Amino acid sequence: MPQSDDPRFRDTRRAPVRHAPVAPEGAIRLQKVLADAGIASRRDCELAIRAGRIRVNGRTVHELPCWVRPGKDLVEFDRQIVDTARRVRRTADDYLYFAANKPKGVISTARDPEGRAHVVGLVAGRLPREKRVYPVGRLDADSTGLVLLTDDGDLAYRLTHPRFGIAKQYRVTVQGALGAETLDTLRRGVFLADPRAIASTKSGQPGSQRGGWRRAAVDELRVLKTQKNRRTGDLSLLAMTLHEGQNREIRRLLARVGLKVLKLERVSIGPLKLGGLKPGASRALTTAEVLALRQAASGFGPHSDPRRDPQANRSGETSGRVRPRTGAGQGERGG
Repeated sequence: MPQSDDPRFRDTRRAPVRHAPVAPEGAIRLQKVLADAGIASRRDCELAIRAGRIRVNGRTVHELPCWVRPGKDLVEFDRQIVDTARRVRRTADDYLYFAANKPKGVISTARDPEGRAHVVGLVAGRLPREKRVYPVGRLDADSTGLVLLTDDGDLAYRLTHPRFGIAKQYRVTVQGALGAETLDTLRRGVFLADPRAIASTKSGQPGSQRGGWRRAAVDELRVLKTQKNRRTGDLSLLAMTLHEGQNREIRRLLARVGLKVLKLERVSIGPLKLGGLKPGASRALTTAEVLALRQAASGFGPHSDPRRDPQANRSGETSGRVRPRTGAGQGERGG
């Protein structure tokens, strides 16, 4: 039977695709519905939507927010019907949580069509049959350190969404010494080009800042060690904390003040620490670690940004609006 004639969806073929800023009654965000159906993580579902791989009621969706009614609207992924009504309610014990130490050269995706090593491969041997996990946030290929992998889409969303301001700490080795003026500039922040804001500007969509530029700033910055070497030049070891980040923000931010990054390692995500985990190794999180992450993701834990109040705009869950701090970038890709 052709998919368009599927009797389950005969009443939906002429239904419009909903892009209202606030959720219609009984509707849920498209990326959440896809994630709940087990298609991919919410972040990867957003990428699939923007790539034009998702259709709702026969129409390709490219823009978010998009709202659907599970079990009523026809949702297709790569032209295969997604059974959105078949969501199994899961308890906390049903989810999987892993920490991995990503080596250099490994990419932060669940799969790669080019056959490159990816972070899910670091925990493949630990996964039960027919179970999948996804990386929370991104580290670029040249960066190393802590990666959280889980199938808990709601926790992943809260840990990466700027509104919850979860702290991520990095150890960064740079070539050069940092004077007082450089430190002050990094703490005050500089404007970096934001490709997504630029794209929004070109397409006429609202939400860009200063024509496609966003202020990037370090929330906490300490110089841990400086090594002087006449032959190779000075080296500095920095501790940097971000509560949200743009694509390769740390590298681009340091480059703006003339510092070359030689090594970048993420050492913590909220309360979760890298510890002594060796490069390429992984482990399951303890119950205490999972509970600590959930507390931080609630917006009231000690590892969330104290300048944020997740209750201040509860409509953010439905409106898609973010309450940014000064100079905040979107997403979670600090490396």
